Amino acid sequence: MANPKSEIRNSKSDGPLFREMVVVGVGLIGGSLALAARKAGLVETVVGVEADPAHREMALAAGVADRVTERLSGDLARADLVVLAVPVTGIAALLPEVARFASETCLVTDVGSVKGPILAAGDAAFPDGRFVAGHPIAGRERSGPAAARPDLFEQANWIVTPSTRTRADAVDRVAALWRGVGTQVVTMEAGWHDEVFATVSHLPHLVAYALMDAVLGMARGEERLKFSAGGLRDFTRVAASHPIMWRDIFLMNREQILRVLAAYREALAGLEAAIRDGDGEALTARLSRARTAQEEITHRP
Repeated sequence: MANPKSEIRNSKSDGPLFREMVVVGVGLIGGSLALAARKAGLVETVVGVEADPAHREMALAAGVADRVTERLSGDLARADLVVLAVPVTGIAALLPEVARFASETCLVTDVGSVKGPILAAGDAAFPDGRFVAGHPIAGRERSGPAAARPDLFEQANWIVTPSTRTRADAVDRVAALWRGVGTQVVTMEAGWHDEVFATVSHLPHLVAYALMDAVLGMARGEERLKFSAGGLRDFTRVAASHPIMWRDIFLMNREQILRVLAAYREALAGLEAAIRDGDGEALTARLSRARTAQEEITHRP
């Protein structure tokens, strides 16, 4: 099933890195990884595990997997890599079940955007260090197998957050897969990862949801939305993301999110005070600092 025209290649070998990769959750991230790995010849066989029957059909039709099953089973014993690509609370809950079915040589990894609790659950389920906690920094607002694309991870970062228990050879093999689909590999401590992504990912999603909720809660809110243009649409674009996925992220990373939310409230309070007091100088200073920082991240290579 490998595509000979792919420009992404396994740099270590002409053969596949993994004989059979099981992807639990064949939506945007899991489906995209499966498509990219197949295209690059990094895996021989892909097996999808998906609870949604419509998603199972879409995944097969799109060539995401060679076969798709409804639940984990004894077939997992043939896998040499399991990728958990479901919402973060589902990842933590599935790890003990994967440990029951997977062979002793099978590696296990995940794609969740919260790492501390998942890493702890993975180490508990796989005390021999076979669990590799990872987070690809890529996504779209669309979800499901229909949104999957083989180029999703090109030039993206894949963050790995190993514990003292995680085996180095396991990290190396999983990292080779992610490099093979086009990512740069970055190592972070799990707690710092969760603090950083509470700031740069989780908070922006929370604010986008909150702004839409606030407008809808205003008098004639739906009428106001009819007049929205680029400002509101661009700012709240990520509020089109899957609510269940983001509910689980907000709750699992609650302590870090609450800390950065307090900092955001403080920034809003500063802007509110400048507007209320008619303090144009203070307002300009805050807006200018924000503009400079935004331009820096926009033009960052």
